[in-house]
Amino acid sequence: MSDKQHNDNKNNNSSNQTLPDIIHTAVFKAPLQVVWDTVSTADGLSLWFMPNDFTPQEDSDFQLESPFGPSPCKVLDIEAPYRLSFSWDTEGWIVSFILKETESGDTEFTLIHGGWKEPDAVINKVNRKSSEIHSTMDQGWNGLVNTKLRGAVEA
Repeated sequence: MSDKQHNDNKNNNSSNQTLPDIIHTAVFKAPLQVVWDTVSTADGLSLWFMPNDFTPQEDSDFQLESPFGPSPCKVLDIEAPYRLSFSWDTEGWIVSFILKETESGDTEFTLIHGGWKEPDAVINKVNRKSSEIHSTMDQGWNGLVNTKLRGAVEA
């Protein structure tokens, strides 16, 4: 067993185990550039996600206007038109959008929401356990990706 496998197994047995990343993948009947423009611009993000003042530039700060108030964010990585990662709020969350063109000219879109804490850790902004927020956000992301984003790019 490699050191990485050993460490991964050790982490899985830890009582302080963090929650897994939320991952949603969908294939859209839309060109890569259309999907990219919808996930990497302020207007595009507002169509399916949240109002914001996003600027597609690495290290730029922006805010998402969430139902719980403004959420500070920062662009961590941008590789147009294939990848965008940003920090979200003050809980250590990282959200990434990964795009790939399929052989048929459609676009495979993967959303990864990582940076989760232990299940019992309290998310201060909403005063709920991380496990509850994780479940709620997993369902929310599913709807956002498969309904709202799909509707925006396939219209």
